[in-house]
Amino acid sequence: MQFEVWAPQADRVTLQCDGATRALERDPERTGWWRGEAEAQDGSRYGFALDGGPVLPDPRSRRQPDGPDGLSAVVDHGRYTWRTEWAGRPLPGAVLYELHVGTYTREGTLEAAAERLGHLAELGVTHVELMPLCPFPGRHGWGYEGVSLWAVHEPYGGPEGLKRFVDRAHELGLGVVLDVVHNHLGPSGNYLPAFGPYFTDTHHTPWGSAVNLDAPGSDEVRAYLLGSALAWLRDYRIDGLRLDAVHALADTRAFHFLEELSTAVDTLAAEAGRPLFLIAESDLNDPRLITSRAEGGFGLHAQWNDDFHHCLHTALTGESQGYYADFGRAPLAALAKTLTGGYFHDDTYSSFRGRRHGRPLDRSRVAAHRLLGYSQTHDQVGNRAQGDRLAASLSPGLLACAAALTLTAPFTPMLFMGEEWAAGTPWQFFTDHTDPELAEAVRRGRRREFAAHGWKEEDVPDPQDPATRDRSCLDWSEPAREPHARVLDWYRRLLALRHEQADLTDPDLADTKVAYDEQGRWLAFRRGDVRVAVNLAEGPAAIPLGPRRARVLAAWEPVEGPGADGVLHVPGESCVVLLQE
Repeated sequence: MQFEVWAPQADRVTLQCDGATRALERDPERTGWWRGEAEAQDGSRYGFALDGGPVLPDPRSRRQPDGPDGLSAVVDHGRYTWRTEWAGRPLPGAVLYELHVGTYTREGTLEAAAERLGHLAELGVTHVELMPLCPFPGRHGWGYEGVSLWAVHEPYGGPEGLKRFVDRAHELGLGVVLDVVHNHLGPSGNYLPAFGPYFTDTHHTPWGSAVNLDAPGSDEVRAYLLGSALAWLRDYRIDGLRLDAVHALADTRAFHFLEELSTAVDTLAAEAGRPLFLIAESDLNDPRLITSRAEGGFGLHAQWNDDFHHCLHTALTGESQGYYADFGRAPLAALAKTLTGGYFHDDTYSSFRGRRHGRPLDRSRVAAHRLLGYSQTHDQVGNRAQGDRLAASLSPGLLACAAALTLTAPFTPMLFMGEEWAAGTPWQFFTDHTDPELAEAVRRGRRREFAAHGWKEEDVPDPQDPATRDRSCLDWSEPAREPHARVLDWYRRLLALRHEQADLTDPDLADTKVAYDEQGRWLAFRRGDVRVAVNLAEGPAAIPLGPRRARVLAAWEPVEGPGADGVLHVPGESCVVLLQE
Protein backbone atom coordinates (compact mmCIF):
# COMPACT_ATOMS: atom_id res chain seq x y z
CA MET A 1 0.00 0.00 0.00
CA GLN A 2 1.21 3.51 -0.83
CA PHE A 3 1.65 5.95 2.07
CA GLU A 4 2.35 9.64 1.59
CA VAL A 5 2.57 12.78 3.70
CA TRP A 6 3.30 16.46 3.15
CA ALA A 7 6.13 17.53 5.48
CA PRO A 8 8.10 20.25 3.66
CA GLN A 9 10.23 21.24 6.66
CA ALA A 10 11.40 17.73 7.57
CA ASP A 11 14.80 16.27 6.66
CA ARG A 12 13.76 12.70 7.44
CA VAL A 13 10.35 10.99 7.62
CA THR A 14 9.67 7.46 8.79
CA LEU A 15 6.49 5.43 8.66
CA GLN A 16 5.45 3.13 11.48
CA CYS A 17 2.79 0.65 10.34
CA ASP A 18 1.60 -2.31 12.38
CA GLY A 19 4.78 -2.15 14.45
CA ALA A 20 7.19 -2.11 11.48
CA THR A 21 9.23 1.00 10.68
CA ARG A 22 10.58 2.11 7.32
CA ALA A 23 12.02 5.32 5.90
CA LEU A 24 10.02 7.27 3.33
CA GLU A 25 11.57 8.91 0.29
CA ARG A 26 11.05 12.39 -1.09
CA ASP A 27 8.53 12.51 -3.93
CA PRO A 28 10.47 13.84 -6.95
CA GLU A 29 7.30 15.16 -8.56
CA ARG A 30 5.78 17.03 -5.58
CA THR A 31 7.82 19.41 -3.47
CA GLY A 32 7.60 18.72 0.25
CA TRP A 33 5.92 15.33 -0.14
CA TRP A 34 7.25 11.98 1.12
CA ARG A 35 6.10 8.55 0.02
CA GLY A 36 6.71 4.83 0.42
CA GLU A 37 5.18 1.34 0.25
CA ALA A 38 4.29 -0.88 3.20
CA GLU A 39 2.16 -3.94 3.86
CA ALA A 40 -1.21 -2.79 5.20
CA GLN A 41 -4.90 -3.53 5.10
CA ASP A 42 -8.14 -2.09 6.41
CA GLY A 43 -7.62 -1.38 10.10
CA SER A 44 -3.81 -1.30 10.02
CA ARG A 45 -2.45 1.21 12.54
CA TYR A 46 0.16 3.68 11.36
CA GLY A 47 1.75 7.07 11.91
CA PHE A 48 4.66 9.26 10.81
CA ALA A 49 7.78 10.37 12.69
CA LEU A 50 9.56 13.55 11.57
CA ASP A 51 13.33 13.87 12.08
CA GLY A 52 13.40 11.20 14.76
CA GLY A 53 10.55 12.68 16.78
CA PRO A 54 7.47 10.93 18.18
CA VAL A 55 5.10 9.01 15.93
CA LEU A 56 2.20 11.29 15.00
CA PRO A 57 -1.16 10.58 13.35
CA ASP A 58 -1.57 11.17 9.63
CA PRO A 59 -2.90 14.68 8.82
CA ARG A 60 -5.15 12.94 6.27
CA SER A 61 -6.13 10.13 8.62
CA ARG A 62 -9.41 8.45 7.67
CA ARG A 63 -9.81 6.98 11.14
CA GLN A 64 -8.55 7.62 14.69
CA PRO A 65 -9.63 4.54 16.67
CA ASP A 66 -7.99 5.77 19.90
CA GLY A 67 -8.80 9.44 19.54
CA PRO A 68 -6.83 12.41 18.16
CA ASP A 69 -3.63 11.47 20.03
CA GLY A 70 -3.50 7.85 18.89
CA LEU A 71 -2.23 6.20 15.74
CA SER A 72 -4.21 6.46 12.52
CA ALA A 73 -5.93 3.48 10.93
CA VAL A 74 -6.23 2.52 7.27
CA VAL A 75 -9.79 2.69 5.90
CA ASP A 76 -10.74 0.80 2.75
CA HIS A 77 -13.89 2.61 1.64
CA GLY A 78 -14.51 -0.06 -0.99
CA ARG A 79 -15.33 -2.65 1.69
CA TYR A 80 -18.69 -1.05 2.51
CA THR A 81 -21.60 -2.23 0.35
CA TRP A 82 -24.12 0.56 -0.11
CA ARG A 83 -27.74 -0.57 0.10
CA THR A 84 -29.31 2.43 -1.58
CA GLU A 85 -29.12 3.71 -5.13
CA TRP A 86 -29.33 7.42 -4.39
CA ALA A 87 -29.96 10.07 -7.04
CA GLY A 88 -29.65 12.92 -4.56
CA ARG A 89 -32.01 15.60 -3.34
CA PRO A 90 -31.44 19.24 -4.35
CA LEU A 91 -31.51 22.27 -2.11
CA PRO A 92 -34.44 24.12 -3.78
CA GLY A 93 -37.60 23.03 -1.98
CA ALA A 94 -35.65 21.52 0.93
CA VAL A 95 -36.36 21.65 4.67
CA LEU A 96 -33.29 21.05 6.85
CA TYR A 97 -33.13 19.62 10.36
CA GLU A 98 -30.03 20.40 12.45
CA LEU A 99 -29.02 17.39 14.53
CA HIS A 100 -26.26 16.84 17.10
CA VAL A 101 -25.41 13.14 17.19
CA GLY A 102 -24.23 13.19 20.81
CA THR A 103 -27.53 14.49 22.22
CA TYR A 104 -30.17 13.51 19.66
CA THR A 105 -30.41 10.28 21.64
CA ARG A 106 -29.25 9.33 25.12
CA GLU A 107 -26.85 6.79 23.56
CA GLY A 108 -25.20 9.56 21.54
CA THR A 109 -24.21 7.44 18.53
CA LEU A 110 -24.86 7.48 14.79
CA GLU A 111 -26.49 4.07 15.09
CA ALA A 112 -28.98 5.29 17.69
CA ALA A 113 -29.66 8.45 15.66
CA ALA A 114 -30.31 6.34 12.54
CA GLU A 115 -33.01 4.45 14.42
CA ARG A 116 -34.85 7.77 14.92
CA LEU A 117 -34.71 8.90 11.29
CA GLY A 118 -38.20 7.58 10.62
CA HIS A 119 -39.50 10.38 12.85
CA LEU A 120 -37.91 12.94 10.53
CA ALA A 121 -39.24 11.32 7.36
CA GLU A 122 -42.73 11.35 8.85
CA LEU A 123 -42.29 14.93 10.02
CA GLY A 124 -41.67 16.11 6.47
CA VAL A 125 -38.12 17.42 6.50
CA THR A 126 -35.94 16.60 3.48
CA HIS A 127 -32.37 16.83 4.80
CA VAL A 128 -30.62 16.06 8.08
CA GLU A 129 -27.83 18.51 8.88
CA LEU A 130 -25.30 16.81 11.17
CA MET A 131 -23.19 18.97 13.44
CA PRO A 132 -19.41 18.34 13.07
CA LEU A 133 -18.23 14.73 13.28
CA CYS A 134 -14.43 15.07 13.17
CA PRO A 135 -12.54 13.54 16.13
CA PHE A 136 -12.06 15.60 19.28
CA PRO A 137 -10.66 14.74 22.73
CA GLY A 138 -13.01 12.93 25.10
CA ARG A 139 -16.40 11.53 24.25
CA HIS A 140 -18.87 14.42 24.31
CA GLY A 141 -18.69 17.91 22.82
CA TRP A 142 -20.25 20.16 20.24
CA GLY A 143 -17.67 19.11 17.65
CA TYR A 144 -16.38 22.54 16.61
CA GLU A 145 -12.93 21.87 18.04
CA GLY A 146 -12.32 18.74 16.01
CA VAL A 147 -9.09 17.64 14.39
CA SER A 148 -8.28 15.03 11.70
CA LEU A 149 -10.55 16.62 9.11
CA TRP A 150 -10.96 13.40 7.10
CA ALA A 151 -12.05 11.18 10.00
CA VAL A 152 -15.22 10.47 12.03
CA HIS A 153 -15.33 10.74 15.84
CA GLU A 154 -14.90 7.16 17.05
CA PRO A 155 -17.40 7.29 19.98
CA TYR A 156 -20.08 8.27 17.45
CA GLY A 157 -19.39 5.12 15.40
CA GLY A 158 -16.42 5.96 13.19
CA PRO A 159 -16.47 5.66 9.38
CA GLU A 160 -18.75 2.62 9.28
CA GLY A 161 -21.26 4.29 11.59
CA LEU A 162 -21.52 7.33 9.33
CA LYS A 163 -21.97 5.21 6.20
CA ARG A 164 -24.76 3.21 7.81
CA PHE A 165 -26.42 6.45 8.95
CA VAL A 166 -26.27 7.97 5.46
CA ASP A 167 -27.52 4.73 3.92
CA ARG A 168 -30.51 4.64 6.26
CA ALA A 169 -31.29 8.31 5.62
CA HIS A 170 -31.20 7.76 1.88
CA GLU A 171 -33.45 4.70 2.20
CA LEU A 172 -36.01 7.02 3.81
CA GLY A 173 -35.59 9.68 1.12
CA LEU A 174 -33.63 12.02 3.39
CA GLY A 175 -30.54 13.86 2.22
CA VAL A 176 -27.62 14.37 4.60
CA VAL A 177 -25.70 17.60 5.14
CA LEU A 178 -22.50 17.72 7.21
CA ASP A 179 -21.23 20.71 9.17
CA VAL A 180 -17.48 21.15 8.53
CA VAL A 181 -15.02 23.52 10.19
CA HIS A 182 -12.24 24.95 8.03
CA ASN A 183 -11.53 28.16 9.94
CA HIS A 184 -9.70 26.57 12.91
CA LEU A 185 -8.86 23.25 14.55
CA GLY A 186 -9.14 22.25 18.17
CA PRO A 187 -6.42 23.30 20.60
CA SER A 188 -5.93 19.71 21.77
CA GLY A 189 -4.83 16.85 19.49
CA ASN A 190 -3.88 19.17 16.62
CA TYR A 191 -0.55 17.99 15.18
CA LEU A 192 -0.73 19.81 11.84
CA PRO A 193 1.85 22.50 12.76
CA ALA A 194 4.48 19.76 13.19
CA PHE A 195 4.03 18.73 9.55
CA GLY A 196 3.99 22.08 7.77
CA PRO A 197 2.69 25.66 7.57
CA TYR A 198 -0.98 24.79 7.99
CA PHE A 199 -1.40 28.00 10.03
CA THR A 200 -0.08 31.52 9.60
CA ASP A 201 0.48 34.58 11.77
CA THR A 202 -0.29 36.77 8.77
CA HIS A 203 -3.90 36.79 9.99
CA HIS A 204 -5.44 36.17 13.38
CA THR A 205 -8.85 34.80 14.32
CA PRO A 206 -10.73 34.43 17.63
CA TRP A 207 -9.02 31.02 17.87
CA GLY A 208 -5.47 32.29 17.30
CA SER A 209 -3.35 32.01 14.15
CA ALA A 210 -5.40 31.66 11.00
CA VAL A 211 -5.54 28.63 8.75
CA ASN A 212 -3.02 29.35 5.99
CA LEU A 213 -5.02 30.15 2.86
CA ASP A 214 -2.77 32.79 1.29
CA ALA A 215 0.73 32.72 2.85
CA PRO A 216 3.70 30.61 1.64
CA GLY A 217 2.78 26.93 1.58
CA SER A 218 -0.95 27.71 1.28
CA ASP A 219 -1.38 25.80 -2.00
CA GLU A 220 -1.07 22.52 -0.12
CA VAL A 221 -3.20 23.73 2.80
CA ARG A 222 -6.00 24.66 0.43
CA ALA A 223 -5.65 21.28 -1.29
CA TYR A 224 -5.88 19.65 2.15
CA LEU A 225 -9.19 21.38 2.91
CA LEU A 226 -10.57 20.79 -0.57
CA GLY A 227 -9.67 17.12 -0.40
CA SER A 228 -11.37 16.75 2.97
CA ALA A 229 -14.55 18.42 1.72
CA LEU A 230 -14.74 16.29 -1.42
CA ALA A 231 -14.04 13.12 0.57
CA TRP A 232 -17.20 13.61 2.66
CA LEU A 233 -19.27 14.04 -0.50
CA ARG A 234 -17.64 11.19 -2.41
CA ASP A 235 -16.67 8.51 0.14
CA TYR A 236 -19.67 8.97 2.46
CA ARG A 237 -22.23 10.08 -0.15
CA ILE A 238 -23.03 13.22 1.84
CA ASP A 239 -25.32 15.55 -0.10
CA GLY A 240 -24.08 18.92 1.07
CA LEU A 241 -21.75 20.71 3.46
CA ARG A 242 -22.44 23.50 5.93
CA LEU A 243 -19.30 25.67 6.16
CA ASP A 244 -18.73 27.04 9.65
CA ALA A 245 -18.04 30.80 10.06
CA VAL A 246 -16.67 31.50 6.60
CA HIS A 247 -16.12 35.13 7.60
CA ALA A 248 -13.15 33.81 9.62
CA LEU A 249 -11.48 32.34 6.51
CA ALA A 250 -8.80 34.99 5.92
CA ASP A 251 -7.84 34.85 2.24
CA THR A 252 -6.42 37.76 0.24
CA ARG A 253 -5.92 35.82 -2.99
CA ALA A 254 -7.72 36.90 -6.15
CA PHE A 255 -9.13 33.37 -6.42
CA HIS A 256 -10.78 33.01 -3.01
CA PHE A 257 -10.78 29.63 -1.31
CA LEU A 258 -14.60 29.56 -1.23
CA GLU A 259 -14.76 30.07 -4.99
CA GLU A 260 -12.22 27.29 -5.47
CA LEU A 261 -14.26 25.03 -3.20
CA SER A 262 -17.57 25.73 -4.95
CA THR A 263 -15.93 25.05 -8.31
CA ALA A 264 -14.61 21.70 -7.10
CA VAL A 265 -17.96 20.68 -5.60
CA ASP A 266 -19.88 21.59 -8.76
CA THR A 267 -17.40 19.54 -10.78
CA LEU A 268 -17.85 16.55 -8.49
CA ALA A 269 -21.64 16.89 -8.70
CA ALA A 270 -21.45 16.73 -12.51
CA GLU A 271 -19.23 13.67 -12.33
CA ALA A 272 -21.39 11.91 -9.72
CA GLY A 273 -24.66 12.76 -11.45
CA ARG A 274 -26.37 13.99 -8.30
CA PRO A 275 -26.87 17.44 -6.75
CA LEU A 276 -24.30 18.59 -4.20
CA PHE A 277 -24.34 21.93 -2.40
CA LEU A 278 -22.51 24.22 0.00
CA ILE A 279 -24.20 26.28 2.72
CA ALA A 280 -22.18 29.03 4.39
CA GLU A 281 -22.49 30.36 7.89
CA SER A 282 -21.53 34.00 7.47
CA ASP A 283 -21.66 37.17 9.55
CA LEU A 284 -20.97 39.41 6.56
CA ASN A 285 -24.35 39.88 4.83
CA ASP A 286 -22.32 39.83 1.62
CA PRO A 287 -24.35 38.72 -1.44
CA ARG A 288 -21.17 37.68 -3.24
CA LEU A 289 -21.15 34.46 -1.22
CA ILE A 290 -24.34 33.21 -2.86
CA THR A 291 -23.97 34.93 -6.22
CA SER A 292 -22.94 32.68 -9.08
CA ARG A 293 -19.32 32.61 -10.17
CA ALA A 294 -20.38 33.66 -13.66
CA GLU A 295 -21.71 36.88 -12.13
CA GLY A 296 -18.61 37.57 -10.05
CA GLY A 297 -19.65 35.77 -6.85
CA PHE A 298 -18.17 32.83 -4.95
CA GLY A 299 -20.85 30.44 -6.17
CA LEU A 300 -21.92 29.00 -2.81
CA HIS A 301 -25.40 27.57 -2.98
CA ALA A 302 -26.89 29.08 0.20
CA GLN A 303 -26.11 30.75 3.52
CA TRP A 304 -27.58 30.91 7.01
CA ASN A 305 -29.58 34.11 7.51
CA ASP A 306 -29.16 35.22 11.11
CA ASP A 307 -30.99 38.49 10.40
CA PHE A 308 -34.26 36.57 10.00
CA HIS A 309 -33.62 34.74 13.27
CA HIS A 310 -32.81 37.94 15.17
CA CYS A 311 -35.92 39.73 13.92
CA LEU A 312 -38.13 36.78 14.78
CA HIS A 313 -36.51 36.23 18.18
CA THR A 314 -36.96 39.84 19.28
CA ALA A 315 -40.55 39.90 18.01
CA LEU A 316 -41.35 36.77 20.01
CA THR A 317 -39.41 37.43 23.22
CA GLY A 318 -38.92 41.18 23.47
CA GLU A 319 -35.20 40.66 24.13
CA SER A 320 -33.02 43.54 22.97
CA GLN A 321 -29.60 42.95 24.54
CA GLY A 322 -26.37 42.56 22.57
CA TYR A 323 -26.83 42.08 18.86
CA TYR A 324 -30.61 41.95 19.31
CA ALA A 325 -30.55 45.73 19.92
CA ASP A 326 -30.51 46.45 16.18
CA PHE A 327 -33.74 44.48 15.72
CA GLY A 328 -35.63 45.21 18.93
CA ARG A 329 -36.62 48.81 18.23
CA ALA A 330 -39.26 47.78 15.69
CA PRO A 331 -39.08 43.97 15.37
CA LEU A 332 -42.07 43.53 13.04
CA ALA A 333 -40.78 46.20 10.69
CA ALA A 334 -37.41 44.44 10.77
CA LEU A 335 -39.09 41.11 10.10
CA ALA A 336 -41.02 42.59 7.19
CA LYS A 337 -37.77 43.89 5.71
CA THR A 338 -36.04 40.51 5.88
CA LEU A 339 -39.07 38.69 4.44
CA THR A 340 -38.98 40.91 1.36
CA GLY A 341 -35.29 41.81 1.06
CA GLY A 342 -33.40 38.90 2.61
CA TYR A 343 -31.04 40.90 4.79
CA PHE A 344 -31.97 43.41 7.47
CA HIS A 345 -28.50 44.95 7.55
CA ASP A 346 -27.90 45.87 3.92
CA ASP A 347 -25.43 48.74 4.37
CA THR A 348 -27.35 50.06 7.37
CA TYR A 349 -25.92 51.16 10.71
CA SER A 350 -25.42 48.39 13.25
CA SER A 351 -25.25 49.66 16.82
CA PHE A 352 -23.81 46.34 17.95
CA ARG A 353 -20.86 46.74 15.57
CA GLY A 354 -20.64 50.53 15.76
CA ARG A 355 -20.60 50.86 11.96
CA ARG A 356 -22.57 50.25 8.81
CA HIS A 357 -22.93 46.61 7.90
CA GLY A 358 -23.95 44.44 4.95
CA ARG A 359 -24.91 45.07 1.36
CA PRO A 360 -28.28 44.92 -0.45
CA LEU A 361 -29.25 41.63 -2.00
CA ASP A 362 -30.19 41.78 -5.68
CA ARG A 363 -33.52 39.93 -5.60
CA SER A 364 -33.53 39.56 -9.37
CA ARG A 365 -30.28 37.54 -9.26
CA VAL A 366 -30.48 35.61 -5.98
CA ALA A 367 -33.25 33.06 -5.44
CA ALA A 368 -34.98 33.03 -2.05
CA HIS A 369 -33.99 29.41 -1.34
CA ARG A 370 -30.35 30.52 -1.10
CA LEU A 371 -31.07 31.98 2.34
CA LEU A 372 -31.83 29.66 5.27
CA GLY A 373 -34.44 30.82 7.76
CA TYR A 374 -34.83 29.47 11.31
CA SER A 375 -36.18 30.38 14.73
CA GLN A 376 -33.61 28.31 16.65
CA THR A 377 -30.15 26.82 16.00
CA HIS A 378 -27.42 25.19 18.06
CA ASP A 379 -25.67 28.59 18.21
CA GLN A 380 -28.66 30.66 19.25
CA VAL A 381 -29.75 28.16 21.92
CA GLY A 382 -26.44 26.75 23.13
CA ASN A 383 -24.70 30.09 23.44
CA ARG A 384 -27.23 31.33 25.95
CA ALA A 385 -26.06 31.09 29.55
CA GLN A 386 -28.39 28.20 30.39
CA GLY A 387 -29.02 26.84 26.91
CA ASP A 388 -32.74 27.58 27.16
CA ARG A 389 -34.92 27.02 24.10
CA LEU A 390 -37.83 29.24 23.08
CA ALA A 391 -40.16 26.68 24.66
CA ALA A 392 -38.76 27.57 28.09
CA SER A 393 -40.32 31.04 28.00
CA LEU A 394 -42.96 31.16 25.25
CA SER A 395 -46.51 29.84 25.14
CA PRO A 396 -47.40 27.03 22.72
CA GLY A 397 -49.29 29.63 20.68
CA LEU A 398 -46.21 31.80 20.18
CA LEU A 399 -44.19 28.70 19.33
CA ALA A 400 -46.82 27.92 16.69
CA CYS A 401 -46.39 31.46 15.31
CA ALA A 402 -42.62 30.96 15.13
CA ALA A 403 -43.17 27.71 13.22
CA ALA A 404 -45.63 29.35 10.82
CA LEU A 405 -43.26 32.19 10.03
CA THR A 406 -40.27 29.88 9.56
CA LEU A 407 -42.00 27.23 7.46
CA THR A 408 -43.95 29.54 5.16
CA ALA A 409 -41.31 32.26 4.68
CA PRO A 410 -39.52 32.54 1.30
CA PHE A 411 -36.32 31.02 2.67
CA THR A 412 -35.17 27.42 2.95
CA PRO A 413 -36.40 26.47 6.45
CA MET A 414 -34.20 24.81 9.03
CA LEU A 415 -35.32 23.32 12.35
CA PHE A 416 -33.18 22.60 15.40
CA MET A 417 -33.66 19.11 16.81
CA GLY A 418 -36.56 18.87 19.25
CA GLU A 419 -38.00 22.19 18.18
CA GLU A 420 -40.80 20.38 16.36
CA TRP A 421 -42.32 19.21 19.63
CA ALA A 422 -41.32 22.18 21.83
CA ALA A 423 -38.70 20.12 23.63
CA GLY A 424 -38.53 20.85 27.34
CA THR A 425 -34.85 19.90 27.54
CA PRO A 426 -32.24 22.67 27.25
CA TRP A 427 -29.27 22.47 24.90
CA GLN A 428 -26.26 23.66 26.85
CA PHE A 429 -22.58 24.18 26.15
CA PHE A 430 -20.66 21.04 27.13
CA THR A 431 -17.12 19.76 26.68
CA ASP A 432 -15.11 16.69 27.66
CA HIS A 433 -11.55 17.96 27.48
CA THR A 434 -8.98 15.43 28.67
CA ASP A 435 -6.37 18.14 29.36
CA PRO A 436 -7.08 19.40 32.92
CA GLU A 437 -5.63 22.86 32.27
CA LEU A 438 -7.68 23.32 29.10
CA ALA A 439 -10.80 22.05 30.86
CA GLU A 440 -10.37 24.57 33.66
CA ALA A 441 -9.67 27.40 31.20
CA VAL A 442 -12.89 26.63 29.31
CA ARG A 443 -14.88 26.43 32.54
CA ARG A 444 -13.56 29.76 33.81
CA GLY A 445 -13.89 31.46 30.44
CA ARG A 446 -17.51 30.44 30.07
CA ARG A 447 -18.47 31.71 33.52
CA ARG A 448 -16.45 34.90 33.12
CA GLU A 449 -18.22 35.64 29.83
CA PHE A 450 -21.68 35.53 31.39
CA ALA A 451 -20.63 37.14 34.68
CA ALA A 452 -20.00 40.28 32.60
CA HIS A 453 -23.72 40.22 31.76
CA GLY A 454 -24.91 39.82 35.34
CA TRP A 455 -25.07 36.05 35.68
CA LYS A 456 -24.01 34.38 38.93
CA GLU A 457 -21.23 31.84 38.47
CA GLU A 458 -23.27 29.03 40.00
CA ASP A 459 -26.10 29.64 37.51
CA VAL A 460 -23.89 28.96 34.48
CA PRO A 461 -23.62 25.18 33.87
CA ASP A 462 -20.16 23.66 34.13
CA PRO A 463 -19.24 22.54 30.59
CA GLN A 464 -17.10 19.71 31.93
CA ASP A 465 -19.80 18.27 34.20
CA PRO A 466 -21.26 15.15 32.49
CA ALA A 467 -24.68 16.24 33.77
CA THR A 468 -24.55 19.27 31.43
CA ARG A 469 -24.47 16.97 28.41
CA ASP A 470 -27.05 14.66 29.93
CA ARG A 471 -29.50 17.53 30.46
CA SER A 472 -29.08 18.42 26.80
CA CYS A 473 -30.23 15.03 25.46
CA LEU A 474 -33.68 14.97 23.89
CA ASP A 475 -36.45 13.30 25.88
CA TRP A 476 -38.16 11.05 23.35
CA SER A 477 -41.13 10.45 25.65
CA GLU A 478 -42.22 14.08 25.24
CA PRO A 479 -43.79 13.89 21.75
CA ALA A 480 -46.55 11.62 23.06
CA ARG A 481 -47.53 14.11 25.80
CA GLU A 482 -49.24 17.49 25.72
CA PRO A 483 -48.50 20.21 24.89
CA HIS A 484 -45.68 18.63 22.87
CA ALA A 485 -47.98 16.40 20.79
CA ARG A 486 -50.07 19.35 19.63
CA VAL A 487 -46.99 21.35 18.63
CA LEU A 488 -45.65 18.33 16.72
CA ASP A 489 -48.93 17.96 14.82
CA TRP A 490 -48.74 21.66 13.91
CA TYR A 491 -45.23 21.28 12.49
CA ARG A 492 -46.31 18.25 10.48
CA ARG A 493 -49.27 20.16 9.05
CA LEU A 494 -47.15 23.17 8.08
CA LEU A 495 -44.53 20.97 6.46
CA ALA A 496 -47.20 19.14 4.50
CA LEU A 497 -48.53 22.49 3.27
CA ARG A 498 -45.04 23.55 2.24
CA HIS A 499 -44.77 20.47 0.04
CA GLU A 500 -48.35 20.79 -1.27
CA GLN A 501 -48.48 24.51 -2.09
CA ALA A 502 -46.08 25.47 -4.88
CA ASP A 503 -46.28 29.15 -3.88
CA LEU A 504 -44.45 28.31 -0.64
CA THR A 505 -41.33 27.26 -2.56
CA ASP A 506 -41.46 30.08 -5.11
CA PRO A 507 -37.85 31.27 -5.55
CA ASP A 508 -38.86 34.88 -6.25
CA LEU A 509 -38.04 36.84 -3.09
CA ALA A 510 -39.57 40.00 -4.54
CA ASP A 511 -42.99 38.35 -4.78
CA THR A 512 -43.52 38.38 -0.99
CA LYS A 513 -45.82 41.17 0.19
CA VAL A 514 -46.04 42.08 3.89
CA ALA A 515 -48.33 44.12 6.15
CA TYR A 516 -47.92 44.57 9.90
CA ASP A 517 -48.98 46.57 12.92
CA GLU A 518 -46.11 47.15 15.35
CA GLN A 519 -48.38 48.25 18.18
CA GLY A 520 -51.01 45.60 17.51
CA ARG A 521 -48.26 42.95 17.24
CA TRP A 522 -49.63 41.27 14.15
CA LEU A 523 -48.02 40.55 10.79
CA ALA A 524 -49.43 39.11 7.57
CA PHE A 525 -47.75 38.28 4.30
CA ARG A 526 -48.69 36.92 0.89
CA ARG A 527 -46.82 34.46 -1.29
CA GLY A 528 -48.75 33.93 -4.49
CA ASP A 529 -52.20 32.73 -3.43
CA VAL A 530 -51.08 31.74 0.07
CA ARG A 531 -51.77 34.14 2.95
CA VAL A 532 -50.13 33.83 6.37
CA ALA A 533 -51.25 35.81 9.41
CA VAL A 534 -49.70 35.73 12.88
CA ASN A 535 -50.94 37.49 15.99
CA LEU A 536 -48.24 37.79 18.66
CA ALA A 537 -50.44 39.81 21.02
CA GLU A 538 -52.23 38.27 24.00
CA GLY A 539 -55.60 39.56 22.79
CA PRO A 540 -57.39 39.00 19.46
CA ALA A 541 -56.42 40.92 16.34
CA ALA A 542 -58.45 42.12 13.37
CA ILE A 543 -56.17 41.77 10.35
CA PRO A 544 -57.27 43.33 7.03
CA LEU A 545 -56.48 40.90 4.21
CA GLY A 546 -58.51 42.51 1.43
CA PRO A 547 -61.83 41.72 -0.24
CA ARG A 548 -60.90 38.50 -2.05
CA ARG A 549 -62.22 35.27 -0.57
CA ALA A 550 -59.80 32.89 1.15
CA ARG A 551 -60.23 29.54 2.85
CA VAL A 552 -58.33 28.30 5.88
CA LEU A 553 -55.64 25.69 5.19
CA ALA A 554 -54.31 25.48 8.75
CA ALA A 555 -54.94 27.36 11.97
CA TRP A 556 -53.48 27.03 15.46
CA GLU A 557 -56.81 27.99 17.03
CA PRO A 558 -60.25 27.60 15.37
CA VAL A 559 -60.79 30.54 13.04
CA GLU A 560 -63.03 31.38 10.11
CA GLY A 561 -61.83 32.95 6.90
CA PRO A 562 -62.09 36.70 6.40
CA GLY A 563 -65.60 38.13 6.16
CA ALA A 564 -67.09 40.23 3.41
CA ASP A 565 -65.11 43.20 4.71
CA GLY A 566 -61.84 41.30 4.16
CA VAL A 567 -60.95 41.32 7.85
CA LEU A 568 -59.53 38.17 9.44
CA HIS A 569 -60.10 37.78 13.18
CA VAL A 570 -57.23 35.89 14.80
CA PRO A 571 -57.17 34.88 18.49
CA GLY A 572 -54.31 36.01 20.69
CA GLU A 573 -50.96 34.24 20.26
CA SER A 574 -52.19 32.34 17.25
CA CYS A 575 -51.68 32.06 13.50
CA VAL A 576 -53.43 30.93 10.36
CA VAL A 577 -52.52 29.93 6.81
CA LEU A 578 -55.08 30.59 4.06
CA LEU A 579 -55.45 30.01 0.35
CA GLN A 580 -56.91 32.81 -1.73
CA GLU A 581 -59.72 31.63 -3.98
